[in-house]
Amino acid sequence: MRLRDVLHKCGVQADALEVVLDGADGALLPQTPDFQKSLPMERALDENTLIAFEMNGRPLPHFNGAPARLIVPGWTATYWVKHLTDIRVQPERFDGFWMKGAYRIPTGAFPGARFASQETPETTPITQILVNSLVTAPAPDARLTRNRPAELTGWAWDGGTGIAAVDISTDGGLNWRAAALGKDLGRFAWRGFHAALDTSRPGPLAVAVRATSRGGERQPEKLTPNPAGYHDNKILSLALEVA
Repeated sequence: MRLRDVLHKCGVQADALEVVLDGADGALLPQTPDFQKSLPMERALDENTLIAFEMNGRPLPHFNGAPARLIVPGWTATYWVKHLTDIRVQPERFDGFWMKGAYRIPTGAFPGARFASQETPETTPITQILVNSLVTAPAPDARLTRNRPAELTGWAWDGGTGIAAVDISTDGGLNWRAAALGKDLGRFAWRGFHAALDTSRPGPLAVAVRATSRGGERQPEKLTPNPAGYHDNKILSLALEVA
């Protein structure tokens, strides 16, 4: 179910600024603030923002947020409120702890969607997922057998434009070549990639992987410093050895 259909059925006033969402889950410590999040109206009314009651054709499992949870494709999971119990629209900025005090990054430090009503000159809420990649095989520090076929495999994703390319290097980033991409399952879906590894000569392989989105965003070489360590999407590297 689209969140916007629920909001339109209830009626949204012209001065609506944010949608505040509350879940039934609670913290272990009584002094921990209630977990509530808000969304800007434009993201709440986006056709891709959903209230999910099922997963893979079956009722949503408890640990996935039953009986209902919010799905905000392309945005970080802090907005995907589980065990959804309350939705309210308000004309002013929501000042709950999990918006004004947590999950924030330095203003202007990263690309991605803005949350203007929650932004200050110093910090802004983390919003959109940045382009990233993950190698699933071989494992870091794996030893490959000389002259035996070996393949690098993994997944890449971004905040919703889709993956355009994944490049790999086996010399620490001096030279790059394109990996083969798996099936495109949609702009919000992870996309698989694979590439053959040269095992004809013994010695180390300094593997690096970088993904590029259809929006032109590419994994950076270095982590952008921020106090909470969010958006660690720097180029992935791992050491292998042919022996």
